[in-house]
Amino acid sequence: MPEIKLQHILTMVQLLSKGARHNFIEVTTADLGKNIGRSQQAASKHLLDLETAGYIERVRRGQKFAVRVTDKGNTEIQSLFASLKSALESAPAAIDFEGSVVSGMGEGAYYMSLEGYKKQFLEKLGYEPYPGTLNVRLTDQVYMNARRELGRHPSIFLEGFSDGTRTYGWVKCYRASINDGAMENAAVLVLERTHYDDSMLEVIAPVSIKDATGIKNGDRIKVQVRIDNSHGHHQMP
Repeated sequence: MPEIKLQHILTMVQLLSKGARHNFIEVTTADLGKNIGRSQQAASKHLLDLETAGYIERVRRGQKFAVRVTDKGNTEIQSLFASLKSALESAPAAIDFEGSVVSGMGEGAYYMSLEGYKKQFLEKLGYEPYPGTLNVRLTDQVYMNARRELGRHPSIFLEGFSDGTRTYGWVKCYRASINDGAMENAAVLVLERTHYDDSMLEVIAPVSIKDATGIKNGDRIKVQVRIDNSHGHHQMP
């Protein structure tokens, strides 16, 4: 990992953003402090520390200083950027859930039977779901928090529609697998309108998940939701 100290990174970023990679730029510690959310004294100390470490060089211009980022300083920031990029790109593109299978309200079966959804499921997921959802009750707060955040990720998006009598909300789909691959082509739903709270995960598949896997009410299962950040045909409302 790079040697640069954490508290100095914002200062270096600020200097680079103002063109200090190849040019000496005038900078006041008051402005620098304001831009990095620190006091003038802290900004002054940052510049001194960075100069001592050889990451920047300073020359006096009258009452002001002009600052330039050295090759050593630039190399450190580039190294840090490469480390961050590698860490972000290698992060698992999946969210894990665990919970117990429970009986639903029949709400899933009703929605799955609606033509306005069935057509979109076939077009965007590649199959018409079995009429009914597997309902997984999340008991751990960690999984409930993850469920609350799930809708913020890119999704396979089904438009809401009206049948002339009532309107139906949008549905976000996330491809998922159950119990470490016991079933691969499942999907977790996030509905615009639902009676459930963040403690419930609704899972669909082309076949009855219970019949295909032998899962029954009361069983504790794992659901792994794949997150696709390619932003291809995925849409957000």
